[in-house]
Amino acid sequence: MRATAVANPNLALVKYWGKRDEKLILPQHGSISLTLQGLETRTTVTFDQTLDHDDLCVNGEPARPTGRVLGLLDGVRALAGSACRARVESENSFPTAAGLASSASGFAALALAASRAAGLTLDRPGLSRLARQGSGSACRSIYGGFAEWLPGSRPDGSDSFAEPLAPEEHWDLPVLIALVRSGAKEVSSSQGMARSVATSPFYPAWRRQVDQDLDLVRRAIAERDLNLLGRVAEENAMRMHAVAMAAEPPILYWSPGTIQVLEKVRALRLAGLAAYPSMDAGPHVHVLTSRDSVAALRVELLALGEVSEVRLSGPGPGARLLDVAGP
Repeated sequence: MRATAVANPNLALVKYWGKRDEKLILPQHGSISLTLQGLETRTTVTFDQTLDHDDLCVNGEPARPTGRVLGLLDGVRALAGSACRARVESENSFPTAAGLASSASGFAALALAASRAAGLTLDRPGLSRLARQGSGSACRSIYGGFAEWLPGSRPDGSDSFAEPLAPEEHWDLPVLIALVRSGAKEVSSSQGMARSVATSPFYPAWRRQVDQDLDLVRRAIAERDLNLLGRVAEENAMRMHAVAMAAEPPILYWSPGTIQVLEKVRALRLAGLAAYPSMDAGPHVHVLTSRDSVAALRVELLALGEVSEVRLSGPGPGARLLDVAGP
């Protein structure tokens, strides 16, 4: 059996930062995200009885399957009652492992493609739980538009999955993504979270603030309030990075281009443009804006020396199946 699926990364408006269970990838708290259009991971999974091991190819290059890839495939095999090994071919239309949530789109696409290739038809909560086993943020990319990841409380993680808050057509919310000059990040999100929880003196304050941020962002989405959403998303992102910077040893995901973009965005906002920055665990900057500010904002960002590209995005679709084939 073979199946191909596509999924998009998401921008966390209220960040997921810290796990209560590393193995099951259960979060310390809830999070809310926006699935982004125009950035995609396309993944094909083929279960083949002639294979004696799982095989992975990423962006046309052979790769060694990580423990999380193998774990997700093992989870699919357990659900399907099969021992058959898989060939996984995955391609990203945007930079990989650079702080643009490629793991979210990657594992969301893998969960959908692998489950369907194994003959399973899981509902969206089931797919979300499965994707979570590969990457926490992937559970939100199962849905389009705005989604919230429920942290749950059960030790087995059965109540920890994402649910939709609003579909992509709910809000015409442009997002400009300023790609700054940098390579793959040195500290993965998973490593950064673990170090932050264990050593950052700011982490308890971060936890105390999250519930309030969640309430405000839910309201902003429901009311399509850009000023409220942008303000809370910016503050939440800055606090997350402050937590990481205060860890031992400190974690700095920013590059010189990050600072350059942040300074420009704040200057443009003072000049009257709608512009609110947010960053996940990486150097690139997402800017929430309005339709009438997009053109001027994009010109200004492209003029910055450290910015290599500016992509226009906005609310995008959830994970979707492209093709299923069998013997």
